[in-house]
Amino acid sequence: MRLQRVYRVAVVVPCGHVDTLLAGVRRDAALVLDEYGDWAWLSAPGEEQFRPLPGATPARGTVGEIERVPSRRVEFCIAHDEAGLSRLLAAIRAHHPWQVPAITVDEPARPLW
Repeated sequence: MRLQRVYRVAVVVPCGHVDTLLAGVRRDAALVLDEYGDWAWLSAPGEEQFRPLPGATPARGTVGEIERVPSRRVEFCIAHDEAGLSRLLAAIRAHHPWQVPAITVDEPARPLW
């Protein structure tokens, strides 16, 4: 086994849009890590909460009111490559139903091995 640095990218997605997001990301970004492709981790369903502020154009909910939506956390691991990360982030934004998806990007500060 060869260990390598990777980007771990996570986003919370409404349960009904997970397959659409995965299909779009698969088309637009290379989800490849060594000899494996299309790798993603999906959490158990949970609940996402948000309140659209003035100026927002929410796909769901009403400006000023708290909205809760059944959601799943989807994570991707990709090779430590800036261009690949940019493509993945653009694909998530393009295929996510929210105006501003909450995306987290983690990377090790230094190799741990």
